[in-house]
Amino acid sequence: MSMELQTMFLFLTLLVFLASYRADAAEATLIRVDPSGEGDYRKIQEAIDAVPSNNSKLVFIVVKPGIYKEKIPADKPFITISGSKANASVITWNDSGNIFESPTFSVLASDFVARYLTIQNSYGAGAKAVALRVSGDRVAFFGCRISSYQDTLLDDTGRHYYSNCYIEGAVDFIFGNAASLYERCHLHSLSEGDASITAQRRESPSEDTGFTFLGCKITGVKTALLGRAWGPYSRVIFALTYMSNVILPQGWDDWGDSSKQSSVFYREYKCYGDGADTKKRVGWAKELTENEAELFLTKKMIGGKNWIRSMPTRFKSWTMPKPNNGD
Repeated sequence: MSMELQTMFLFLTLLVFLASYRADAAEATLIRVDPSGEGDYRKIQEAIDAVPSNNSKLVFIVVKPGIYKEKIPADKPFITISGSKANASVITWNDSGNIFESPTFSVLASDFVARYLTIQNSYGAGAKAVALRVSGDRVAFFGCRISSYQDTLLDDTGRHYYSNCYIEGAVDFIFGNAASLYERCHLHSLSEGDASITAQRRESPSEDTGFTFLGCKITGVKTALLGRAWGPYSRVIFALTYMSNVILPQGWDDWGDSSKQSSVFYREYKCYGDGADTKKRVGWAKELTENEAELFLTKKMIGGKNWIRSMPTRFKSWTMPKPNNGD
């Protein structure tokens, strides 16, 4: 075979592979969860448990409207869990204490997607009570409502994307050391004093982590700070975001350690609203420059173009696993 024919053969082989890959990526196995018993399972955790541990195919779990009183570890890759409207499919629990043990919902696997769900911890004030823990890589949330009081969202590790989500809490209610982009999200602070919205924990300049809020909206019941420095290299950016008068003029806090002031990266960029006036901000928080903005105003920071996936276009029916030993 000539070199030209070999090249053409390899090219055609690659095209066939890519076509089949896109077809596989567009098809998902459909599992239905319905508390009335009309679906494949009554509980969300039962559906997750039924997926093989080494799963490599897309699984789409549809959650019918209802109140799901479950404490869920999502530990299987390539799963999407979706309701139809966030306020209709509610996952709720009531727990407090350790930030890794109290979450209502914990994402522990990679390539996970949640759509149109409410995830809440109903414990209330007085203790750490996490609603959602995200410790997997390549994880996305679309149109979800996430609510608690203290430490609502443990945005722990990995690359994450939040789109059009509502996130509510009072104290450090978005915290952790993930690399995350929040796009067009609504942040609602329950703080009545100087509690912080964010507590980002970047611990060295070599860590490619941080929280970026792009085109978001901030409201609240009284007053709050944009963030405080959990880690010495804490990195948070608010860009093109509406800030109501809930935001205190100083904006940021060093968590009682002035040495962090020279190492944190707190930036704002073309924000607007009564709380966006930067004239009285702390001196170690800056405006984002045009050059800096190139990295933070797109999905480049999280490499999202390569892994944020759209809805499947085809579905195949779920086959119930056969029982073992007659059980």
